[in-house]
Amino acid sequence: MSPSLFVVVVPFLNLVLLARGQKTEPLSGLTDQTLFRGADRYDFAIMVSPGGTECFWQFAHQSGYFYFNYEVQRTMGLLHGRHITATAHTPKGFLIDKSQDIRGQINFSTKETGFYQLCLSNQHNHFATVQVYLNFGVFYEGADMANNQKNEERQKLNDTLDAIEESTRKVQMNIFHMWRYYNFARMRKGSDFFILQSNYNYVNWWSTAQSIVIVLSGILQLYFLKRLFNAPQVTDTKKPRC
Repeated sequence: MSPSLFVVVVPFLNLVLLARGQKTEPLSGLTDQTLFRGADRYDFAIMVSPGGTECFWQFAHQSGYFYFNYEVQRTMGLLHGRHITATAHTPKGFLIDKSQDIRGQINFSTKETGFYQLCLSNQHNHFATVQVYLNFGVFYEGADMANNQKNEERQKLNDTLDAIEESTRKVQMNIFHMWRYYNFARMRKGSDFFILQSNYNYVNWWSTAQSIVIVLSGILQLYFLKRLFNAPQVTDTKKPRC
């Protein structure tokens, strides 16, 4: 290799390594445009089969805040264990946190850009299907990524507009957290409704069964009591013995 070519190649390699080590944001281009990232937040209910596992992927930029709330609303099957295992993994597959309960939260800061994996495992219940309500997503403190870049480019706004913009961001963030707490309360309300409905059906079935048993017991007692007072018919050839 000639000395002039070596002088050109070495600085180029240094620039590439420096660019790779600073951020984990994906490169902009055709791949960035065709990649479907989805929404920033979701809330829905899902059925997890006995012994089954359901996984989801949520895209997040680095320097964000990820939240994951879940609650088991009801069970359907032979057993009624309501515990479930929830896990969160990094885009590279490393475990971030784990929760094993009827309801729980997994919150963490995103250290890298990519698709984070969320999984629900129903390994505790091999004979019952569970319905789980999920509420997860990612948010960024202050303005979002696009607004942060625009704010860095424009530095000519006056103090009044800056104050209005800051107040608007705070109001939006407070509304977002209120929405999170509302969804969490809705999860609890749905779970309480299904528990109340299950108890109502349980009481009705047992009341019906006990009523049938009581009626049958009365009929049997009346039948045997009546047989005690049945006197045999006396004839010349058939007389009761002393």
